Amino acid sequence: MVRHVDPLTGRGSSAARRRLGRPGRRAVRVGAVAVWAAGIAAAFAVGWWLRRAGLATEDALPPLHARLRGHPLTWRMLPALAVAAAGVAVLPALASRLGWRALPWVAWAGAALWAAALAVSDGPGALAGPLEAPTEYPAGLAQVRPDPAEWLRTFTERLGGYTTHVRGHPPLPVLVLWLLERAGLAGTGWAAALVVAAGSSAAAAIAVTVRELAGERAARAAVPFLVLAPLGVWVATSMDALFLGVGAWGTALAALSARRRPARPAARVAAAVGAGVLLGCLPYLSYGLLPLFAVPLAVLALARPRPVALAGLCAGLVVVPAALTAGGFWWPEGVRATLDTYLVSRGSAQRSYGYFLFADLAVLGLLVGPAVARAVPDAVAAVYRTARTRARLPGLGVALPVCAALAGMLALDLSGVTKGEVERIWLPFAAWLLPAASLPGPPSRWWLAAQAATALAVQALVLSPW
Repeated sequence: MVRHVDPLTGRGSSAARRRLGRPGRRAVRVGAVAVWAAGIAAAFAVGWWLRRAGLATEDALPPLHARLRGHPLTWRMLPALAVAAAGVAVLPALASRLGWRALPWVAWAGAALWAAALAVSDGPGALAGPLEAPTEYPAGLAQVRPDPAEWLRTFTERLGGYTTHVRGHPPLPVLVLWLLERAGLAGTGWAAALVVAAGSSAAAAIAVTVRELAGERAARAAVPFLVLAPLGVWVATSMDALFLGVGAWGTALAALSARRRPARPAARVAAAVGAGVLLGCLPYLSYGLLPLFAVPLAVLALARPRPVALAGLCAGLVVVPAALTAGGFWWPEGVRATLDTYLVSRGSAQRSYGYFLFADLAVLGLLVGPAVARAVPDAVAAVYRTARTRARLPGLGVALPVCAALAGMLALDLSGVTKGEVERIWLPFAAWLLPAASLPGPPSRWWLAAQAATALAVQALVLSPW
């Protein structure tokens, strides 16, 4: 009799036992999708009631920091609709047949095209438009240009005089834009290009990571969902998409540094140092990215790199913190000063903790889509059963980073650090949930279409500042 290896238990089972287990798993998956839909509907319904009662004034369309469009987009959605249709038709076959060396590049290009196609439905200038707001990072460059060293040294004490996003974050995002300008790429157009390129490149980085942890077949199955992700709506153009790309490539390089296949030791060390430098940037890009370290830690626990790679990683980790500390920015003081400005503001600090505790999770549902909601129970089950049996079961290479990212978001949610605007703030975390969509089986065009439809619906109905 042909034996089947259960992807959750790792045990062989007969066809009869396999049929017996399927209805239960199917019911859990259907229930998860029902909770996904009901949670989103409830979050918007309660948000509407709060607005009507005068209890929520920061957001026009809670739980999103956005507003409902006066007229839904129609013909202007045609480019995005065409990309979605082509992706659903072509991506599953392409992901399974294309040579691996080309596939990450295709994933990157596809994710960038998807994000751009969604954004241009808002008309000319839609890609750079969000970065031109007076509250955004580029508006703070005028204060950096005269003396960047002085700006960094006095960043904390002068925090209250900066634009909204600058004073809500460490100094590194503005310094990145300043370096881009110094390289001759000035203006919000180039800044938008950097953000979209970095954010969409996460599709390639996560695919590379999944391949190192779970094998090429799992990575290929994840690629279509990484490309046609609903979170593409916010990749173009939110600076948090840049943070997504930095974190994703830092984690991917950490996984590559541990590979056991033939490779020169120097290449492994270089990958480890590069991983450390990129991951060391995270706390200096956003204070809220500290819990994202759960993902590379999960990757390292699975990959088990050699001591020389760990040494290289640790060496790289201190580069950016040491440089910015030497420049006069002390991270703990930055946290304190930012918290002070947050508490005295009339913005996010006034949002309801109780409402956003649950509504933020509904926004996460919009970011990752129904295919991921369907598969999250499989990921949780794989991690739980591995912990119980103390044996590495099939599917763990996908499931553990998924659960690590989910744990990071739950920590932020429970702490109250993120109340609203998580459609952009959680981008670096949410992208790691996308490979879970492949856990129930090979890529299904129906579920891929549901992912694309979620993004199209949000773009057509909601006008976001990002």
